[in-house]
Parts: sequence; C-alpha cells; structure tokens
Amino acid sequence: MNKIHLNNASFYGILDTGYVSETDWVSKCEQLIQGGAGIIQLRAKKESLGKKIELLERILPLFNENTPPLIINDDIEIALKFPNLGLHIGQDDIPVKEARKQLGNERILGLSTHSIEQAKGAIEQSTLLDYFAVGPVFATNTKPDYIPVGLGLVKLVTELKPPLPFYCIGGINLSNVNQVIDSGGKRVVAVSNVLCANNTAEAVKQLLAACKTS
Repeated sequence: MNKIHLNNASFYGILDTGYVSETDWVSKCEQLIQGGAGIIQLRAKKESLGKKIELLERILPLFNENTPPLIINDDIEIALKFPNLGLHIGQDDIPVKEARKQLGNERILGLSTHSIEQAKGAIEQSTLLDYFAVGPVFATNTKPDYIPVGLGLVKLVTELKPPLPFYCIGGINLSNVNQVIDSGGKRVVAVSNVLCANNTAEAVKQLLAACKTS
C-alpha cells in the first residue's frame, strides 16, 4: 500500500452504513474518490462479518495503486483477508503493537484518540502507527455517546507537533471547518456532512478547498 498518500491527504472520507444505503453504496464511494478524498474507510458497525465482506467486495474494484488507500474500521480479520487493506482501530480494540505485528509493515494503521493522554500515547507509538484521529471535535450523531473534545484538544495536539499525520473528526462541516483549521487541525474527517449531501463529490471538494487554502 502506498503510504505516500497520507502526506498529501487533507480529507479522510468514511463510507458508513449508518448513512449510506446498499443502493447508493458504490456510487457514494465513487463520489468520495471523485471529490478528492485522500483516504477512504469502510465503517459498518452493526453489520455481520459476512455482510461487511459483501460490502467490501462491491467497492474493491474502485481501488488501485492510483486511488486513495482503503481502510477497514476495527476488523483486522477482514483486513487480513484481502491484500493492501489498511486498518483503523479504537482505544478498546486490538492493541496497536499486536495490530502492527499481524498487519506487517506495509499496511496503513490508524488509531482513534479522545484525550490529550491518548493522543500522546499515539505519538509514543508513531513508529507503529501511520496516523491518528482526534475527536469528536463537535457533537455528532455518528457517535452520540461521545462527549465532544472541543477545539482546545485540537490546539493541544497541534502544539505537540506530532511526527505523524492526525485527523480531526466529529461534527465537522463547511460552517465550522475553518474553526478546526484555525486551531491547527489541517486534516479533517467528515461523515454525515458529505454522505448525506445530494452531491457528495462536491461536498468533499468544498471541505478540501477549505483545508488547502488555510
């Protein structure tokens, strides 16, 4: 997997079954790519293993060495079934060290963080991780049980000058993305804001433009 994409990836797209129907599954993925997403993650929290694999196989033909890397959320079993897939894990999932051991060195590995302590933990494991996420910055229906970490955490993480990319996630949209950028968050994730848009590709382009003009 070409990790060079990460250095230039300002927008991280998530193809989430919570917002995308099976009918629109492939077209929404195509639009994330067309819009310029630098990374795309498949997230299917409530689906069975078989269903996740079915959804994955429907979009795999869209990906090659010239497209954004494809990341699987939380499920290392699925990631290992297919070549070149990356993995994103949470704080309660498989430990970073074990995930890297199983994945090998070529695949992308990312971690969610929700506090300055967790962000520091990610930085301490920068030789094992390729990126980490910070959030939720704002309240979000994607993860309603999580208390927003606020822009203050984004500023604190920025001040640490992480040696690996970090992405700000949670409730980010065109109306507040500049606040995130002004706080030091140069890379963002948006889920519902782009997936629920009539034109997902255009929504991605707008957020990407905001990041690149900062």
